Amino acid sequence: MPSVKEEGESNGDDFVASPSFKGILNRFIYDSPPKKPLEALGSLKRKLSNDDDECITAVQEIRRITRSVSRASPRPLPFPSPQRQKSQSQPAFPSRRITPKSNHATSPVCNLRDTIPENLILLFIGVNPGIMTGQTGHVYAHPSNLYWKLLHSSGITTRRHPPSDTYRLPELYSVGNTNIVARPTRDASQLSKKEMDEGVPVLERKIREKRPEAVCLVGKGIWEAVWRVKRGRAIRKEEFKYGWQDEGERMGRSPGWKGARVFVATSTSGLAAGMSMAEKEAVWNQLGEWVKKRREEREKEGVAKVAVPAAVVENGDGSVDR
Repeated sequence: MPSVKEEGESNGDDFVASPSFKGILNRFIYDSPPKKPLEALGSLKRKLSNDDDECITAVQEIRRITRSVSRASPRPLPFPSPQRQKSQSQPAFPSRRITPKSNHATSPVCNLRDTIPENLILLFIGVNPGIMTGQTGHVYAHPSNLYWKLLHSSGITTRRHPPSDTYRLPELYSVGNTNIVARPTRDASQLSKKEMDEGVPVLERKIREKRPEAVCLVGKGIWEAVWRVKRGRAIRKEEFKYGWQDEGERMGRSPGWKGARVFVATSTSGLAAGMSMAEKEAVWNQLGEWVKKRREEREKEGVAKVAVPAAVVENGDGSVDR
């Protein structure tokens, strides 16, 4: 008789459920999730809350730094207008003097008058009157001009005269004055070559009519203009010389008169610094020796002194009536 197993024991003869039956049972097994939804939601909220706190803290720090920098930094300047930007972007060039065009309508009034009576020993020809000369009516009136000093040191005058003695020179020393250009300017650089050249035939006419023994061109530029007009070209460097010019260069020729000798002297302008004072005096002394000699010869010959017309009267404002 088979034995009966005690409760709780097992062996190979125990009852085993079939696969189909086991599969049906598995369908009814409850599998709980690893974590409850409410717990997961709470964890997510805590994480988001921590992130928000960090973001808020970062934003507050940025705002604090920005306010600190704003208080420490100077207030930015307003943007310049497009027109100002354009002018600021243009390059700045050093100022330079621009020679203005000749405008005879606006030229200063000139009170200077020629002193060219007949029978002069020497006629000085300047470039043009300066502003002070034009205003006063006295030749080479600016204090920096060396004319009156060189006139005396060379022996052409016996003493150093003031510019106000301009109209006494013909009577006292048989010398007179005129200019190649009558228009006053601040300096000779404001004259064009055309203006200089146009003055040459005017000079020729004055010399031809009054017949001085010699003419002195006070400055190289005057002789350059005469050369251009006579020859139609500029004078070459090797052709120029100070002092007496060749006999063929006489000015004012006319039938029955051989013309006036030509002497080229240095400029007396205070702006002319190309030669030393000693070099200028050497040139002017050569002219002075000749003038003194001619005056002595005239006295021996009994030649009448230059007569200044009585109609020439100097006014109180420096102008001269004829």
